[in-house]
Amino acid sequence: MVKAIVLSGGSGSRMKSKTKKQYMLLQGKPLIYYSLHTFCESSVDEVILVASPEDMEYCQKEIIDKYSLYKVKTIAPAGSERYESVYNGLKAVGSADVVLVHDGARPFVTTDMIERSVETAEKFGSAICAMPVKDTIKTADKNCVVTSTPDRSTLWQIQTPQTFSYPLLTECYEKIMSTDPTGITDDAMIVERASDKKIHLIEGSYTNIKVTTPEDMAVAEAFLRLSQGI
Repeated sequence: MVKAIVLSGGSGSRMKSKTKKQYMLLQGKPLIYYSLHTFCESSVDEVILVASPEDMEYCQKEIIDKYSLYKVKTIAPAGSERYESVYNGLKAVGSADVVLVHDGARPFVTTDMIERSVETAEKFGSAICAMPVKDTIKTADKNCVVTSTPDRSTLWQIQTPQTFSYPLLTECYEKIMSTDPTGITDDAMIVERASDKKIHLIEGSYTNIKVTTPEDMAVAEAFLRLSQGI
């Protein structure tokens, strides 16, 4: 059994809009629709949407029901932090062999990414979509003084979905949530901190962007038109 958790609980403060970014319209449909639709088109058996409590009714009526997203079986409440939202999603999963965690603000996930993620996680226990960085990266101190230049060939830009054995991810989350999750920014960090399991990267796509700012919405519009041949 393969299940997916799609996160839609962010406030979108950097978007500078009264509408949360995941519900802003992209060619007439809410941004969150695109990733949910792709998961429904994939081999994933069930999708759990994680949304802010005040948005759950809207998500059910205006997104899930309106667009017949039939694999979205459950809406779980988001927490105040990303890791709390994922943990709530994991509890709503119930049982599964493999679970994918995806940021709903990444509308251009593909079924190919999903299928390769599941296949790799079934084999190794984990699969993180990522792409090699294109730019030189510097580390700096609090005064913005460069401290080092990491070897670019070893650096990857991490994306979602992040896919794991469900028992592994659940066990790791329970360990971390009972201690101190400070500084956790993605699910791989949970597994890194709470186990000795190796994290496996698979290639995502440079179009698999996370929409965060108004400029990102313009890029997303361009990517969508390009995919439609417009």
